[in-house]
Amino acid sequence: MDKQVIDYYSTKDKMYVATDCIVFGFDEGELKLLIFKRRVEPNKGEWSLIGSFVELEEDVDEAARRVLKEITGLDNVFFKQLKAYGKADRDKGYRCISIAQYALIRIDDYDKKLVEKHGAFWYRIQDAPQLVMDHDEMVKDALKELENKARHQPIGFELLPQKFTIPQLQSLYEAIYQREMDSRNFRKKVLSLKVLKKLEEKDKVSSKRGAYLYKFDYKNYQKLLLSGYNFEI
Repeated sequence: MDKQVIDYYSTKDKMYVATDCIVFGFDEGELKLLIFKRRVEPNKGEWSLIGSFVELEEDVDEAARRVLKEITGLDNVFFKQLKAYGKADRDKGYRCISIAQYALIRIDDYDKKLVEKHGAFWYRIQDAPQLVMDHDEMVKDALKELENKARHQPIGFELLPQKFTIPQLQSLYEAIYQREMDSRNFRKKVLSLKVLKKLEEKDKVSSKRGAYLYKFDYKNYQKLLLSGYNFEI
C-alpha cells in the first residue's frame, strides 16, 4: 500500500462498527421480539437487542449471521439489512455506528437451551420493556419495514411452521399490520396469489372438523416474482 495512503488513514479517528439484530418470532397469534439483558457496560443489566461488533475480517452480513447462529443455533435465518444508526452520542462506551438487521424465525425451530444460556427472552411486541440506546427506534423502524414488505411480498411465511392453516396465516398478518381483517376476503386474496399448496392433512387442534393445512410454494413464488406479479394482501 502506498505510504501516503497509510499516513492518511493513520491521521483519522477510529470508531467501531456493530450489527444489532431485531429478531421477530410468531407464536400463539402474537408477534414477538427476542431481547436480552446486557452483560457489559455501559447499560449493563438493561434490556437490549442482540448484537456484536463487526470483526475486522468480517462482512457486516457475516457478523449478523454469526450473531444469529450463536443465539438461536440456526444456520439459515432469514434476515435483511434495515439501515445504519450513527448518531455521535448513541453509545456511551465509544463512538460506534450500528448496522441494524431484522430477522424472522419460526418460534419452534430455534435452540431453546442456547437462547436461555445467553439470557435472552421472547416478549410480545406490546409488552417489550424499554431498550438501551436507540434500540427502541430500531424496533419501530423494523416493524414499519416488515409491514411494508408484507404488503408486496409473502415475507410472513418465514415466521410460520412449514405447514399452516389459513386462519394461522391471517392471524400472522393481523399481528404484522396490527389490525383485524375480514376472514372471507383474506382467504380469497391469499388463495388468488397462487403461492399456497393445499395438503390433505387437517389441523384439528381448534375444532373437531379441523382446517386444511397448506404449504408455501417457493418455486411458484419465484416464477411469479420474476414476472412482476403483485403480491399485495
